Amino acid sequence: MFRIRRVFDDALPIDQQEIAQIEQTLRAQFPGIREQDVVSLPAKLRSPLKYKFRHLLFVADDAKGVVRGFALVAHDPQLRFFFLDYIATGQKLSGSGVGGALYERLRHEAVAHGVVGIFFECLPDDPAECESREQYRQNVARLRFYERYGVRPIINTAYQKPVEPDERGSPYLLFDGLGGAKPLRRETVRAACRAILERKYDYLCSPEYVDEVVASFRDDPVRFREPRYVPPKSPAERPFQRAAHERALLVVNDKHDIHHIRERGYVEAPVRIAAILKELEPTGLFRTSKVKEFPEAHIRAVHDGRFVDYLKRACQNVPAGKSLYPYVFPIRNTTRPPKELSVRAGYYCIDTFTPLNQNAFPAAKRAVDCALTAAEALLGGERLAYALVRPPGHHAEYAAFGGFCYFNNCAVAAHHLSRTGPVAIVDIDYHHGNGQQEIFYERGDVLTVSIHGHPGFAYPYFSGFEDERGAKSGNGYNLNIPLPEQIDAERYRQSLTRALDRVRHFGPRFLVVALGLDTAKADPTGTWSLVARDFEENGRLIGSLRLPTLVVQEGGYRTRTLGINARYFFTGLVQATFGPPANGHAVAKPAARENRK
Repeated sequence: MFRIRRVFDDALPIDQQEIAQIEQTLRAQFPGIREQDVVSLPAKLRSPLKYKFRHLLFVADDAKGVVRGFALVAHDPQLRFFFLDYIATGQKLSGSGVGGALYERLRHEAVAHGVVGIFFECLPDDPAECESREQYRQNVARLRFYERYGVRPIINTAYQKPVEPDERGSPYLLFDGLGGAKPLRRETVRAACRAILERKYDYLCSPEYVDEVVASFRDDPVRFREPRYVPPKSPAERPFQRAAHERALLVVNDKHDIHHIRERGYVEAPVRIAAILKELEPTGLFRTSKVKEFPEAHIRAVHDGRFVDYLKRACQNVPAGKSLYPYVFPIRNTTRPPKELSVRAGYYCIDTFTPLNQNAFPAAKRAVDCALTAAEALLGGERLAYALVRPPGHHAEYAAFGGFCYFNNCAVAAHHLSRTGPVAIVDIDYHHGNGQQEIFYERGDVLTVSIHGHPGFAYPYFSGFEDERGAKSGNGYNLNIPLPEQIDAERYRQSLTRALDRVRHFGPRFLVVALGLDTAKADPTGTWSLVARDFEENGRLIGSLRLPTLVVQEGGYRTRTLGINARYFFTGLVQATFGPPANGHAVAKPAARENRK
């Protein structure tokens, strides 16, 4: 089994390790490659202006982080083309489907980037141009593979002219139009050809050689060689589908329903998860992951240890089938908290409607495990993960629970992610994310942003004001956007755009989204009127950040529309993150491109 993912840079440890493996493969499979082209790979990913192309690297790896194949493509956004620089698999993986899956992924990315097509080179299938019978056989296999996609060499040009007079075996220039029907215009190819020769082969091709080759493209539209291996009536094109590597990772709290409060009016119920799953499961937007267990140390990293100990003990001591609600709220005295567990509930709680029972602690701990499982997936190279959990967490502070929340799932995950770089939390629940704000208020490595109903009328009432901007090292790293009781979708989008602009300015390594769906029309805990299409657009706006993103479920209580709104939100988010669905079928492995020498 393998997955295919894009490597954006060498910031994460897993990316550093896999880039090192790719460098070894380049040296082994491309003997003529220059060493500077190998060691410059990380810099090419980070510095597109310096290297005159925007380089995209895709890696096929397994669960152990072993690279089974890779593809490196150069993108010119102005001329709107891809140039496939290298595509290679392990030498013992012939027929494994890795190479085919990589090429499928490249075609998908090309469509998503709106390019005219993919240019690349293949060595000739002319026996006179091959050094051996084996090389001829390999070249035929490569060209046969690409013909299945309607790809053929461009003819009637001097692109194959040897750079040195005695050379033989110069490559063909091929073009993949991605199934489009538009003819390929001469000026498009001339511009792309000049860019390829001048930028990729500046050390090899003289200006006179480049001018001659570019001018040799005279046909308009350009002409392609007739098919030799695949009959035109049986093309390889298949309907685009969303493949596994283009889906979000879904982690569901499999123990959420043990925390079932059956009292009338208690809206934080197990049916919420069922309503969301019912709508998400048929979409093909997700692939699921088992929940991993993590030490309590992760919780204690953002919550007071005494508070954690209290929750555990108090929940264990509540009689089975009963719930304990706080009813006494003493002014906190850290040296003399109430001794009786039932009385001490008010010491750690911010309201009167969040109960303690035997299952509250294990359910909340499992929700944290879900968020950490999803966070670990991001550290492992995933781009989008969704922790579908209850109980929620964004109202839980350093030493307080409330608002149906016991542990702050977003905060625990964000702190875990912050070990490898800055993190931004964007809370889009109807209610203020007071928990994240309080936990990270004096830290500058975690930006906290919350869009919510003004605390003058909305829970939790005591925080979420605009002038709360952070303190000490965190000064300026908390942004509250409180909104009126009645707003329309356009006002909300303006606020979300402002929030995302702040995230862009901050430049985080990871994004955590506290997803509240209680901003929806007719939600029993909110006053706004967002509908399904609004959630789709909001998801698309968030996805446009193109950051590794963890979504953690928070509120949303109108079960009639809860799942529909979730489906639309993730439709927009996944589309913006991965682009349109690609062909989900793997085909035979294409051979590695040879360096032009």
